[in-house]
Amino acid sequence: MSESQQVSVGYDASRQAYVAHLDGREVGHLVAERPDDRGESNPADTGPGVVVMPHTEVDDAAEGHGVGSALAREALDDVRRQGLVVQPVCPFVAGWIERHAAYADLVAG
Repeated sequence: MSESQQVSVGYDASRQAYVAHLDGREVGHLVAERPDDRGESNPADTGPGVVVMPHTEVDDAAEGHGVGSALAREALDDVRRQGLVVQPVCPFVAGWIERHAAYADLVAG
């Protein structure tokens, strides 16, 4: 994977996940469980308006190239646009928020 390649990230409601692609190939995903996607409460039963982020995964070959950061940034920017908050159960997402203080206000109470 070259340094100049761009990762594209989009939300897949059927999987409740943000999915990263590179050259048309899926290279990672970040699970973002939203109660409204399937009309039921999320597993953590956090209530409306809270997106639970329990897991992030990046292909071994794509590690170290910003895929995880692209997933976290897009997911959190999307949460902000929708006026929601997050419960970052995933250690990667929790750590990413700690390193990027501009996103700290999105963490649920």
